[in-house]
Amino acid sequence: MSQGSAPAASANVIAPRLFQYGIFPVVMTAAVAIAWWLMGNGVEPALAILGPQFGGFIVVAIFEHIYPYHRSWNISRADIRVDATHAVSIAVLLGLVTPLLTATGVVIGGYLSAEYGASIWPHEWPLLLQIVMVLLIGEIPGYWIHRWEHQWDFLWRFHAVHHSAPRLYWLNAGRFHPIDSLLTFVPSLMLLVALGASEMLLAYFTLITALHGIFQHGNLQLRLGPLNWFFSMAELHRWHHSRTIVESNSNYGQTVSVWDWVFGTRHLPADKAPPEDIGMTGLAAFPMTWWAQIVAPLRWRRIKADSETPQA
Repeated sequence: MSQGSAPAASANVIAPRLFQYGIFPVVMTAAVAIAWWLMGNGVEPALAILGPQFGGFIVVAIFEHIYPYHRSWNISRADIRVDATHAVSIAVLLGLVTPLLTATGVVIGGYLSAEYGASIWPHEWPLLLQIVMVLLIGEIPGYWIHRWEHQWDFLWRFHAVHHSAPRLYWLNAGRFHPIDSLLTFVPSLMLLVALGASEMLLAYFTLITALHGIFQHGNLQLRLGPLNWFFSMAELHRWHHSRTIVESNSNYGQTVSVWDWVFGTRHLPADKAPPEDIGMTGLAAFPMTWWAQIVAPLRWRRIKADSETPQA
């Protein structure tokens, strides 16, 4: 068992191993199974994933206070309202743009199908294999955009909102600037639609991505063992929120970690635990209210200049 994966010493109660290894796969499997059953009984895919999704959110929110990874991460930093506002605004934004993007993707997919004489997507494959394909293919644009956001200052000004979180807990999984969300969401959705992925598969992609994000940021004692080679779960993602640049510039996978190990950006040391004190280095003047974070990219030079002053 790697030391870096061990539950934090500051936890209230050490969770049973069955909980640590089982909570994520059990909840995810149950959510996907419920959505599958609902869709099989005629419920529209977009509606079928809502119940399982929110059920998973509730599970994580409850167990954060039973088996927390860090007790300190359960203490509000005047960030709950900010995180909630970000989460709601992003959900509304993506809900509004999804139909347009889907329609555009269908047009592109129709062109590709006409060129190649058939649908590119292998609809005849087993459903589970298609879901794995959706996750792997849909992650490719998000991986590279996320990586570029850490490398290019112009993109970092939008992504910095996410890294401004002073702690990790379930709600800051939605702490994103709208431009950041669109940059990662639009290419993934359009690629999958253009390749011919069905509405049902897009629903599974949305459900798994959303639930994974909640667990990924959750203040939970959990381990994935070998599954960490596929999922970019909390054990990996906590390093991504480190104040140390060499540590935060790693583990870019939003749902799967496959592309991190393919392209050499996977970071999960076995000899130490990820930091409890997270956030950004060098941006002490970054705002911590919702509207100020929304307009922060327009004030980027001022924020950087103020961060260099002794007062910051």
